[in-house]
Amino acid sequence: MWEDQLKFYDSIVEQCPDFERKGKKMIYTSANGYMFTLLNKDAEIGIRLSKDAQKEFKEKYNATEYRSYGAVMRDYVKVPEALYSNKQLLVDYFNESYAYVMTLKPK
Repeated sequence: MWEDQLKFYDSIVEQCPDFERKGKKMIYTSANGYMFTLLNKDAEIGIRLSKDAQKEFKEKYNATEYRSYGAVMRDYVKVPEALYSNKQLLVDYFNESYAYVMTLKPK
């Protein structure tokens, strides 16, 4: 399952021209000094969004906070499996997440 999810995650990132996937064991994307999407060891995808976008995403998709290695990842939402069938929507959210971290003060 994890390998299939890695391929799925990579297929989303491949459609985003402004960034690339990083990591070998811990899979993520980053820009401006911030990670903004993750694939955890449980094969769950997390996306970092602004506070307003997080709230909207959670309400619209009945999403929850995102956990990686047992820790709650602040500013991230867990992508519900129901959204996996809409790859273009996820591409749009990955790009929105990238745009969000580019507005933050560089680390």
